[in-house]
Amino acid sequence: MRIVKIQKKETIYENKSHSIIAKRSVGSMNREEQIANAEKATVDSIREQRFAKTAELVKIPGHPLHTFTLENEALAKTIKKCREVLKSGHVEYKLIEEVRQLAIHYAKKGDLLYPHLKVKYEISGPSDVMWTVDDEIRDEFAALAKKADSQDDEWKKRFEAALTRADEMIYKEANILFPNCAFNFTDEEWFGIYRDSKDYAECLGVENGVWEDAEKAQDVKTPSISQDEIVMAGGHMTVEQLTAMLNTIPLEISFVDTDNINRFFNEGPKVFKRPGMAIDREVFSCHPPKIEQQVRRIIEEFRAGTLDKVPVWMDKNGRTMLVTYMAVRDKSGKYLGTMELVQDMEFAKEYFQK
Repeated sequence: MRIVKIQKKETIYENKSHSIIAKRSVGSMNREEQIANAEKATVDSIREQRFAKTAELVKIPGHPLHTFTLENEALAKTIKKCREVLKSGHVEYKLIEEVRQLAIHYAKKGDLLYPHLKVKYEISGPSDVMWTVDDEIRDEFAALAKKADSQDDEWKKRFEAALTRADEMIYKEANILFPNCAFNFTDEEWFGIYRDSKDYAECLGVENGVWEDAEKAQDVKTPSISQDEIVMAGGHMTVEQLTAMLNTIPLEISFVDTDNINRFFNEGPKVFKRPGMAIDREVFSCHPPKIEQQVRRIIEEFRAGTLDKVPVWMDKNGRTMLVTYMAVRDKSGKYLGTMELVQDMEFAKEYFQK
């Protein structure tokens, strides 16, 4: 918004869509009103800058915001299709599963955008509010899918409500989340998000495009592996050998140090995504609000010595998973950190069902 003087004692406030002539003279404004107007002008200017930056990044093929936006466009089409079918009759299970792919989109936001925005830039609104809503929408569609055979009036009412919330989230991302990220994140941070995005499944037919600038920067931070040996009580290995061994173990391994900072994830495909950008970030920022308190409680009990191990069995994408949290201590019992182990137990279930 810019201010244009048209007479000595009149001011016009000009915006993109309308102009309002101030009825009060500048001279009659008190200091508080002048400050308020100046602050509003500043806020409007920053808002416009954020939207301009978002529009710029969305146009770049392969940029994370380009991909997120394409996914939202595909989701909007699926929501429209669901509503049309809902009016005329039965919603096919295939269509329900299609709209449930929003879970992939939400998982990427939760892993790659919310924590970084909160931890690095102290913008906690999206993380504290939108993340919880994402979980509620995803869980509601999952619950409705289980009852898809009996689509009574109550089911249809809940399905329409879930579609509305998903539609509203598209708007919130475009007008709140993406502009905040576009305005704050550096090119290097976007490069990291681009690399981590490759670990996620395709969402609603939208492929992860190639971002040329990020590809050129791929090797900038390639870690070098020293051949010096690490000597331990149980033997000695080179860093290369130790790294390869940790990556070969059929577990997803994460280590959080005594200060609650993510220090290590082993490499390879993961059911529970662990983006590289989360390294050196507080572990609590990587969890949605409803899970964060549970993680805090477990770690504090590990630290206090009242717990050593917490196994959690769960179903993830139709597969039985065992997630084990373990306190890591030295020989004297001093707490050094927490290790998380994720194991796909489907093989064991299949074995005992024979």
